[in-house]
Amino acid sequence: MAVRRHPRDWVDNAVRLIEADARRSADTHLLRYPLPSAWCDGVGGVNVQLYLKDETTHITGSLKHRLARSLFLYGLCNGCIGEHTTIIEASSGSTAVSEAYFAAMLGVPFIAVMPSSTSSSKIALIESQGGRCHFVAESSQVYAEAERLAKETGGHYLDQFTNAERATDWRGNNNIAESIYDQMHEERYPIPEWIVVGAGTGGTSATIGRYLRYRRHGTQLCVVDPENSAFFPSYARGRRDITGSSSRIEGIGRPRVEPSFLPDIIDRMMVVPDDASVAAAHHVSAVLGRKVGPSTGTNVWGAFSLLAEMIADRRSGSVVTLLCDAGERYVDTYFDADWLSSKGLDPSASSSVLHEFERSGRWV
Repeated sequence: MAVRRHPRDWVDNAVRLIEADARRSADTHLLRYPLPSAWCDGVGGVNVQLYLKDETTHITGSLKHRLARSLFLYGLCNGCIGEHTTIIEASSGSTAVSEAYFAAMLGVPFIAVMPSSTSSSKIALIESQGGRCHFVAESSQVYAEAERLAKETGGHYLDQFTNAERATDWRGNNNIAESIYDQMHEERYPIPEWIVVGAGTGGTSATIGRYLRYRRHGTQLCVVDPENSAFFPSYARGRRDITGSSSRIEGIGRPRVEPSFLPDIIDRMMVVPDDASVAAAHHVSAVLGRKVGPSTGTNVWGAFSLLAEMIADRRSGSVVTLLCDAGERYVDTYFDADWLSSKGLDPSASSSVLHEFERSGRWV
């Protein structure tokens, strides 16, 4: 007797639904950051530009919408997801919000495995998309518990930390790198000197780094990492057995080197102090007139540092980084003075660095 595990008609329709959703969605904006006009007009022989790829405009509000879409398509096309499959993920943040959205679209259950310390606002976001939250005592337990739940339910563990670099088509197909270059085409410096991203799963840096090589662009990839993350020391020492601790900057930094992190296609890494990430998030929020999340602050701190180097070297060109998610998700944390104080975070000194950079072009 022959048995088909997941009937093709359901899978075909599931892929159609996801593709139709993508077609209904316009590409995310590429914003030109308002640097001082003297730098942008070439006064003194140097002209630099900064662009922000605004990923907050996805329907689930963050960069992780792209990853969630790719992980679902990867699971469907590999025969892992069917009409009655329970979807499991180890995530307490934006990835789980976006994955819950796609699970609801397909009519399958979604469970996010997360530490019991997860904030109520994040739990509410996941549940608002139809997901269910499953708690563990320690953050280090989420991986094993997600695998256990997948076996127990006969479900599929999406495993963003392993599959992020596998699930995205880095050659094109409207991935984030291809989108950036399409949107940069008519700019004064269409081939950026640098693209700056953080590493959470490692999937975004893997996609961009591969695309740069595939298209033979001269752009260099800089990955910014928060304090205590395992990624930077792993990159610096050339070892994958490095461990760190939980990051205070949501969405990026990991206590272990995730399988999707590919150091060999990164041109440069830098550590950004957590105080600086918060300061830059506040700074960019004030400039743009809307709140941005802390991982955007990490990105912009790194981008400003590279722009200052270009100005010092009298080298014209452009830098692109990502606006990862909106700051409204963090009004009771990174935008709350009492919460920052409770976490030992003080952005005041780093704020002075940012203001001095925008005044003089120098990086202290």
